[in-house]
Amino acid sequence: MEHVSCNLCGADDAEVRFPSTMLEENGHPADPEHFRCTTLSYGQHYRIVRCRGCGLVYTDPRRPPAAIMQDYEQVVDAQYLAEREGRLATFRRNIVPLEERVGSHNGHRLLDVGAHVGVFVEVAGERGWDGWGLEPSRWAVEQGRARGLKMIQGTLRDAELDSDSFDAVTMWDVVEHLLDPMTEIREVARVLKPGGVFCVHTINVESPFARLMGKRWPWLVEMHQVFFSPRTLASMAEKAGLGVESWHVQGRYLHLGYLLSRLSGWNVRLGRRAEGLARALHIDQWLIPVNFGDLFTLYARKPGK
Repeated sequence: MEHVSCNLCGADDAEVRFPSTMLEENGHPADPEHFRCTTLSYGQHYRIVRCRGCGLVYTDPRRPPAAIMQDYEQVVDAQYLAEREGRLATFRRNIVPLEERVGSHNGHRLLDVGAHVGVFVEVAGERGWDGWGLEPSRWAVEQGRARGLKMIQGTLRDAELDSDSFDAVTMWDVVEHLLDPMTEIREVARVLKPGGVFCVHTINVESPFARLMGKRWPWLVEMHQVFFSPRTLASMAEKAGLGVESWHVQGRYLHLGYLLSRLSGWNVRLGRRAEGLARALHIDQWLIPVNFGDLFTLYARKPGK
């Protein structure tokens, strides 16, 4: 385990927000389940603190970066593929506000950081973008390439992409996983063309739903390292050299059966029975909009042009 300071302001003065719930603080054996997008390991996390200086919420202490990155590189998440239809519906809706900010996008270059199997890259390609995906999971990259997508295995810093080379960079449910989001967002600013748009979607630790749920908020899991609010994320983007334009709450589409299966994160018997009932009634494949107000998308632009 290693101690970390605030990634936003650099201060080393934090108060405990949520105590660790892990059984072992040291020598914790890696559990691949904890690093899958579809994990049900709700409430299993190391200590989460809040910076007294700027209010950023983050995990401290945490496992060494090399160990965490190894988990991401090795993760396999077959259940993610089963929810493909919901993710397509979500991204086909969520890409529209981005396109409105970019303007004419036919043939323009888009980089999706943390693309997983490349669903958003696929949606962007459908709409005329020259879409690229960047993802550490070897399995996920192979899945995307099998569908003919342009996928790069690794991280943004490892990829060493050319400066001023993309019209848009996106992060969907990714920034909360980053060990050093400030450096990553600075790298986003570097690869964006002047006037290019950064679109980042994440969880809101200061949302009314998060406050209501407290320690039972489902996004309190081991793989999440930083818990932003619109204010702290905007501050980080601006500190990285980007001009924040707006943010808004933005939910997603899920199959009813998949949504009900999430209950197993709190009560396995309840989750299985609810999912089984939906399947028996043939309503498990219904796509429904889900929005608890604790997910938001922020847009920032690189100066110039």
